[in-house]
Amino acid sequence: MNQNNKIASQEQESLIKNFLQESNGDWCSQRRYYALPNGKIREITKTVTMRFLDRGTPELIDLAKLHELDESDELTCGSYVEWNTVDAETGEQGSRRWTVLGSLGTTMYFGRNFPVPKLVIAEYYFRDPKTIYLWTEENGALFEEELKIIGKKYRTRQTVISRGGEQQMIAQYLEKIIQ
Repeated sequence: MNQNNKIASQEQESLIKNFLQESNGDWCSQRRYYALPNGKIREITKTVTMRFLDRGTPELIDLAKLHELDESDELTCGSYVEWNTVDAETGEQGSRRWTVLGSLGTTMYFGRNFPVPKLVIAEYYFRDPKTIYLWTEENGALFEEELKIIGKKYRTRQTVISRGGEQQMIAQYLEKIIQ
């Protein structure tokens, strides 16, 4: 690795570490999903708990093994994320789920608790220290996400899901830290 790549890598590690540390805590996530082909809108509230994981934690070691990463590829940091869903219209409690995510370079690795047939890997970059952009492809769909930390109490997230070059859904989230 040349000196410029090493410096860029250290900058990315610092940015993702700071971002995930600032995301640590309990959040109330108000979500609105827009199905573009039919115009249907669905609102959901989730409680989300994020716990920062530093390099070498058992969760990150297990995640690296799950993704069959080389032993020399140590995930630099990550988060344990747990969420519970409540349908805003019906008040019905949904499933409680969790995952672990870990970062290496500009790749984010996710654990198995997603309803997809294979492991999820996303690429990311920072637009600024408080705004991260992620994208991944899964089952022929492209997922593009932007997460932004606003002050100490808020985060926004927008996800655009496309299939065959056509946007299928837009999801918008407003998250507030729970004191």
